[in-house]
Amino acid sequence: MDQLELLRKVHEDWRPSDATRNEGKAILFGAIELDAGHHTSSRQRTRRSRAIGFSALGAGALTVALVLTNVVGLAGWRGGADAAAASVLQKAAHAAITTADIDVQPGHFLQVDTTILSTAGLSTATGDGEVQFRESYSLYVPAEQSDEWVFVRRPIKLERTWGPKSEEAAAGLPQESTVTEVERAANGEFDGHRSAFDPAGWPRDPYRVLNRIYLLTLGTGPSPDGEALVFIADALRQGTVPADLRAAMLEAAAMIPGVTIVDKQATLDGRSGVAIGRFEEGWGTRQEILIDPSTGQMIGTREVVVTQRPDSELVPGTVRSSSTISLREVSVAP
Repeated sequence: MDQLELLRKVHEDWRPSDATRNEGKAILFGAIELDAGHHTSSRQRTRRSRAIGFSALGAGALTVALVLTNVVGLAGWRGGADAAAASVLQKAAHAAITTADIDVQPGHFLQVDTTILSTAGLSTATGDGEVQFRESYSLYVPAEQSDEWVFVRRPIKLERTWGPKSEEAAAGLPQESTVTEVERAANGEFDGHRSAFDPAGWPRDPYRVLNRIYLLTLGTGPSPDGEALVFIADALRQGTVPADLRAAMLEAAAMIPGVTIVDKQATLDGRSGVAIGRFEEGWGTRQEILIDPSTGQMIGTREVVVTQRPDSELVPGTVRSSSTISLREVSVAP
């Protein structure tokens, strides 16, 4: 059994005492200092998987420090979001609790419509060119979730290009599909696994929520904090997270260092809210979550270019990827 497997077998909901946490801090930060500089990050990733490697924190050092001290998470150790962002997230968390979720009637469905813009690097004769695509789909969640779910995926469309290499890459793409795919699966277990984030068994204490996220994403992405925010964004955009867990996740986001308010009047797909985000130096981008503080509902997510890479045509300020969600109750599914 390797160190990562051993760590994951430790109960992530255990809350350490202050004395244990302080002892763990000393060992952990000592390990970080010794291990810094020996690991590089990777920018390449997909929606379903993240690149392995911490930019300045080795997974081995982190694992040893946490296991040796019986400390199973980083939540609350190193500060959190700045005061303004934390205030917005706390307000949104409170609103999520006091605002009723959509009450889906028996025999009806919760329809979750999602639109995603994503950017992919494609090889060309003169180098890699980045091309943006638009994808939209609808998930129909039955009132009784053990019943049949329906997933509708519409054809992926070319959204935009940015320059000569990008245009060259787009010119080499095959003809766009016109086929809409429809999948059905009991209990949402498409391809043998639950397609959406499953809230079953998750704690509602934000400290424990964030610790569990750190454990689940251990060793992925360029940093634990960056990947934790991505995890929260991915979970909330599913649209199926109940209000109490949604509130806990928003409060957990308030404990992630580096999270700030990006825009108090952000607009995405015609809807306005507050954008909170975190800059990830290893990627040169900022991950953002747009929320409506009055309801605690997430409007969507964005990844914005902050630092232009030498091999990229995407200039600072470019929205590299985004997603929006909307929810409604319907009586039938396709």
